[in-house]
Amino acid sequence: MFWNNKEDDCPLWRAPCREHGCRFYTQIQGANPNTGEHVNKYDCAIAWLPLLMIENSQQQRQTGAAVESFRNEVVKARDQTAADNAMQALAQELQLPRLSGERR
Repeated sequence: MFWNNKEDDCPLWRAPCREHGCRFYTQIQGANPNTGEHVNKYDCAIAWLPLLMIENSQQQRQTGAAVESFRNEVVKARDQTAADNAMQALAQELQLPRLSGERR
């Protein structure tokens, strides 16, 4: 990907890349977060870092959006429950009969 030619230097050992003989030479499968194209390739783990950091950032943003959406739903349900409880307390105080479709 970024430097997988035999003559390229390893950033860790400052020697030619040993490819499959090196523990940092790994296979990545999935979609490129920049282009969406399918990726199934071996390369140095150091070379994969920028791509993996971009993917990680995208996943964190999606998680943050999901948590915020869930929080908004919880707040809405809490506010509705508080309003229902206030209406029930008012009805009991005024001794009004309950409506048949109300929650208890």
